[in-house]
Amino acid sequence: MRIALITAQLSFRRMAGVWSTVTALAEALCHGAVDCRVLGLADPAAAEPPLAALPFPATACRVRGPSAFGYAPDLLPALAATDPDLVHLHGLWTFPSLVARRWSEARRRPRLVSVHGMLEPWALRRSAWKKRLARLLYEDRNLAGAACLHAANLAELRAIRALGLRNPVAVVPNGVALPAADRAPPPPAWRRELPEGAKALLFLGRLHPKKGLFELVEGWGRLRPAERGGWHLVVAGWDEAGLVSRLAARAAALGIADRVRFVGPQLGAAKAASFAHADGFVLPSFSEGMPVAVLEAWAHGLPVVMTPACNLGVGFAAGAALATEPEPAALARTLAAFAALPAARRRAMGAAGRRLVAERFTWERAAAAMRAVYGWLLSGGTPPSCVTIG
Repeated sequence: MRIALITAQLSFRRMAGVWSTVTALAEALCHGAVDCRVLGLADPAAAEPPLAALPFPATACRVRGPSAFGYAPDLLPALAATDPDLVHLHGLWTFPSLVARRWSEARRRPRLVSVHGMLEPWALRRSAWKKRLARLLYEDRNLAGAACLHAANLAELRAIRALGLRNPVAVVPNGVALPAADRAPPPPAWRRELPEGAKALLFLGRLHPKKGLFELVEGWGRLRPAERGGWHLVVAGWDEAGLVSRLAARAAALGIADRVRFVGPQLGAAKAASFAHADGFVLPSFSEGMPVAVLEAWAHGLPVVMTPACNLGVGFAAGAALATEPEPAALARTLAAFAALPAARRRAMGAAGRRLVAERFTWERAAAAMRAVYGWLLSGGTPPSCVTIG
């Protein structure tokens, strides 16, 4: 079977989580003997790795006009030239939604839509009027006409059903690769800049208000020096919304500028090194689909502090994470408790997270489930066990 994966941005800068998910899934599908092609929108503001270096065919189409919508007239012809049996759209609210629907309806071939947390209540309230307009003009029709929708977890399934959508929904978690447990890469540059013996609590991801970064810095500032001990907060990621200067100013006002490091994007080997040389991971997000960064932290054996909005409650049940809320007082309490944990307890939390990933969240498992969904959509028969009907 030939599958086309479409995403709004072939860019680590603009859609780090979605793009990393698409590339990892595409690679795993190719290993599983699926003819997989990736199409999307070029990001003119970012220096990207050559598409030829990717282990699957990829096409980036130039955007004309406002980048937020992503009008790319070459995308539909590129999809038609690819001539897939099925199109798998990743993400909502942009021009690729129109392209996927038009191609699917014209060719009478199925489309699968991965919502990537974009139908969560918090996400819908963000720029609400724009999303209401997009739903009216094209997105409701795109979603309602999809042969199947994809949710990464049961919370996403509930959000889909809350909008009245009755399509079949495949519930397939995201995955990550398990790094070797017996060897670590050299430390990243930021690690070498910390004082000797310092411990690093890492945030790594898209720098966006929904990630709870203002609340994180505020909560970190409420800890007494004795509660922080030797811990430093390390914030890594693309400054998508221009937040770093404001976050740094707030850290300075709180008197903790020496305990908060903004280290920029960490990609490829630098990202792996950042996880390998951190001592804990934090994601105080207001809204997520299924955050790959938490799975990567667990894969590297890190204990995690996160909100229930991360939709990884299995981590709390397994003892791999501490729960918090995305507001300063709650974060201060949880971070103080985390910093006070004995080293043995933190190691046990990280080991529990790594077991979770090995058992439930590998890309091999995710790709196998997706292959089963693709096969069902193309050939019919009994739906896979991951698919909920109606």
